[in-house]
Amino acid sequence: MHLAAHILGTEGIGAAAARRRLGGLLGAMARSRARARSLAPAVGHFLKVSRSYWPGLFHCYDVPDLPRTDNDREQLFGSHRYHERRASGRKVASPGLVVRGSVRLPAAVATRRRGEVRGEDLAPSDPGAWRELRAGLERRQAIRALGRRFRRDPAAYLQQLEDSLIKETLPP
Repeated sequence: MHLAAHILGTEGIGAAAARRRLGGLLGAMARSRARARSLAPAVGHFLKVSRSYWPGLFHCYDVPDLPRTDNDREQLFGSHRYHERRASGRKVASPGLVVRGSVRLPAAVATRRRGEVRGEDLAPSDPGAWRELRAGLERRQAIRALGRRFRRDPAAYLQQLEDSLIKETLPP
């Protein structure tokens, strides 16, 4: 287990090298599982879990500045939560983070990054993907607005919903 942690924690190796090294170690562990005697079930579990995580396990080695461990990611999200609580005064995450988290978190990380952000960095590289992201954000915002309308005046909201359903079922 310590050797697997060492392989995954090695700095400066690419995804292919990490995949090859860990694959070799897991193969050796599978071949010698019987020799582990009382630890054989633990070795089997480790192999099973490693197989389930295998497809996404090495992505962080090819993406610069992507945290490798859960601890690093938890620290990133925790830091964002902390700063948002300080800025808003709320004890819990803001509802806006639920709706716009896919853009707010990367923006917050980019602002804390050392170095200067240029205008060219802010321009979308793929306008189609940008439009799709905007449409998704607007859909989630519309759903939350409908929820607020219901909470504000449930009777009027339900009456309007009922009227629209009746109009759809009546012939023209």
